[in-house]
Amino acid sequence: MVIHSLRGSAGPRESTPKPMARPRRDDKRARILQAAVKVFARKGYFAARVSEIARRAGVADGTIYLYFRNKEDLLVCLFDEVMAAHLAEAREEMGRAPGPAARLLRLAEHHLRVLGGNRDLAVVFQVELRQSTKFMERFTASWLQDYFHLLYGVIEEGQRAGAFRADLPRKVVAKALFGALDEMVTSFILSGKDYDLVGLAAPVVDLFLRGVAAPGKAGALRPVPAAAGAGRGGK
Repeated sequence: MVIHSLRGSAGPRESTPKPMARPRRDDKRARILQAAVKVFARKGYFAARVSEIARRAGVADGTIYLYFRNKEDLLVCLFDEVMAAHLAEAREEMGRAPGPAARLLRLAEHHLRVLGGNRDLAVVFQVELRQSTKFMERFTASWLQDYFHLLYGVIEEGQRAGAFRADLPRKVVAKALFGALDEMVTSFILSGKDYDLVGLAAPVVDLFLRGVAAPGKAGALRPVPAAAGAGRGGK
């Protein structure tokens, strides 16, 4: 899913208020959101002006306020709509995969495809979202939790089937995989290069599932617990 997948006013839950009641296929609204991605990515959210977004979208400044309350509302709607589409499409793709390992790979591929296919959108998600504690708290409390719950279901399925280690907490496993994918996207942005980000999903998931141990050597690489006094400058 790239930015053209944005569609009408969508939120993570029914209780989330919709900022504006507009037709779902409103072309102007879509153009404004697309323009906002470009402007936020290139100018930064805090430096961006609504007038710049309007100019890039080819609409009058006042038209923005027919669809969004303010610049913050525009950014929130952008996140909501991208994530709603992302999770819906990820669920669909994962539902067609045979088994938990394949489902994790489908999710990883989709994650990297969404952001690797639109560098400006990746910058907004990886950089601009994280400039504000308020935005991060909102994102973490809503969409990120939905993302993790999607992962939890696959992890628990794998643990029940004996495919994944049952002794690992699902939250640790989910956050470790998310962290690896998140870093792949951040590196992609910072590199300034265009390359096949989706192609990295398979090695990331393989490393995640198998670990770094050579065949038959996993037991020998188990971490040794720290000595009782090691944390106090001991021996």
